[in-house]
Amino acid sequence: MKRRERYEIITALVRSNRIANQGEIAANLRKHGFKVTQASVSRDLRAMGVVKSDGYYRVPNGHGNEFSVGRVKFDTAGDVLIVGQCISGLAPAIAVRIDAQHIPDIVGTIAGDDTVFIAVKNSDALEQVLGVLSELFDRGA
Repeated sequence: MKRRERYEIITALVRSNRIANQGEIAANLRKHGFKVTQASVSRDLRAMGVVKSDGYYRVPNGHGNEFSVGRVKFDTAGDVLIVGQCISGLAPAIAVRIDAQHIPDIVGTIAGDDTVFIAVKNSDALEQVLGVLSELFDRGA
């Protein structure tokens, strides 16, 4: 949960300010009670897919045209669970991207290193959500 909160703060900070270095992000996170180092901020930015462009950090917009997470393979696991497989280290960025879409039939996501679990409301919505996810990441690959 703390990771997700950190990611939300980083996203808000980068989207609303011109941030040129990781020290600014770390200082802001510390103000919010997080114990972070420049190295941990660097890992967060990489996991989130945040990129530096024209000297400033930019958060991916979630529409697939600002950054690519590479190929993501989705498969079902039971009636209400979708499992996404990706390149090592990018699962948190994928989960953030999925969450940013606010897909009504998705209850939540959990990210590991190279795997994302996507919980769906019910079995009737599983195939539709699978299609939406496939389209979302096909555009961004």
